[in-house]
Amino acid sequence: MSEKELTPREIVAELDKYIVGQKKAKRAVAVALRNRVRRLRLQSDVREDIAPKNILMIGPTGVGKTEIARRLARLAGSPFIKVEATKYTEVGYVGRDVESMIRDLMAAGIQIVKQEMQESVKAEAEKRAEEDLLDLILPGTGKKKERAAPQPTIKPMGAFSINPGNTGPGPAFMGTAIQVGIPLGRMGTEENGADGALLDSVPLDGGEEIPDTRHDAGQKERREDPTREKFRAMLREKKLEDRLVEITVNQTPQLPMMEMMGGNMEDLESSLSGIAGFFGGGKKKKLVTVARAREILRNEEAEKLIDRERVSDEARQRVEETGIVFIDEIDKIAVRGDRGGGHDVSREGVQRDILPIVEGAVVNTKWGPVNTDHILFIAAGAFNISKPSDLIPELQGRFPLRVELDSLGKDEFLRILTEPKNALTKQYTDLLGTEGVEIEFTREAVERLAALAADVNSRLENIGARRLHTIMETLLEELSFEAPDIAPARVPITEDYVNGKLKDVVTDQDLGRYIL
Repeated sequence: MSEKELTPREIVAELDKYIVGQKKAKRAVAVALRNRVRRLRLQSDVREDIAPKNILMIGPTGVGKTEIARRLARLAGSPFIKVEATKYTEVGYVGRDVESMIRDLMAAGIQIVKQEMQESVKAEAEKRAEEDLLDLILPGTGKKKERAAPQPTIKPMGAFSINPGNTGPGPAFMGTAIQVGIPLGRMGTEENGADGALLDSVPLDGGEEIPDTRHDAGQKERREDPTREKFRAMLREKKLEDRLVEITVNQTPQLPMMEMMGGNMEDLESSLSGIAGFFGGGKKKKLVTVARAREILRNEEAEKLIDRERVSDEARQRVEETGIVFIDEIDKIAVRGDRGGGHDVSREGVQRDILPIVEGAVVNTKWGPVNTDHILFIAAGAFNISKPSDLIPELQGRFPLRVELDSLGKDEFLRILTEPKNALTKQYTDLLGTEGVEIEFTREAVERLAALAADVNSRLENIGARRLHTIMETLLEELSFEAPDIAPARVPITEDYVNGKLKDVVTDQDLGRYIL
């Protein structure tokens, strides 16, 4: 089901399969997602004026804030990134700058588009990988070996500094200068000739070219080789999977270690890597099985078949039109300078830096500039110490939709344990089933687990549904340890079983503080 086919009601229904309750939050994200579809159907002149309605989720930990955003992105097939607001520092200080979240989002978009394009050329990549694999197994029948590409030289040239001490108007930079030597030779093969000139066509006096058919003839000759065809059949029947072959793989070049203060380190490193990667990097020989070699060769051939520039363009368009950034723990930076005891580079300063990204800016990445005008931002926080009004007013205005998520009690825990497709009881049943141990939860046992989780949350820290993970792990710890020794077996999980395993932990509040 594609994003365009999903109505808000259908989006909520899909989210209900994995997340219990929180109807308000689900409806808010469903409307935000559907508004994107509506916007893309408008005329271009009207479309640009419609900004996304960013969402601020307010609720305690463990109630489903992150899961709602993650499932929404997966449902829409959108590039998605989850970031922690507390990991960023103000521009000019050592640490991650807020623009890196857009670069990470672009990397996620590149990965999505690349996988889709590789899937579209999978059949051709499989075919080419099979020929390459036969060349490795039967080197005498394959195409002639290509000469290695000329490699660039990268030499450290010493340290450098720009604006040390922050005395000038710009940020301070510290790094290592390098010299990149670019070789002038051309790639060639024994078949092409020593000078590397490609003999793909032969020009005539009249300017007409006759295609060179030597490569086709070579492939036809290989296909008609009976020995090669015999091994091809064995490959397809998986009879050579454990045989070892030597394969040459590309090796990522190692660049000098560098440090930078106040600058965009990621773009500098990617640029230097791109210079070396342009020449193919290094080569390394590995001894692997045929099964592993097939996978490596298939990935290499798929990489060759896709257009990198097209991947970048498509990914950039998706990020700009459908990207989702989930900013968690935003309440931790929601303390104003006059209340937080002075200037803090990881609080109000970060808010000021996040503001232009959320408002709409152009962020430079190694795949090109990315416009953030129509990226959907979803912020979340518990706001148990601070409150949303402690955010700077400009940032508050950029999150017009605010939804409060409900705390979870016994009834919600009971539903979480049984209703979702990935319910905890189903997960543990499947896990232990792999060892030949069949467990079955009775209704009374599940109700007791839900009641215990709610009780411990009320007496200790309220960590929401995460409490169920700690209780379930403690309940089944002994059984998980002994499963390989007692299999095959059938173990019913009854209310008495739950009370026996968890009684001491729950009644001893001090012990429960450490275990649960």
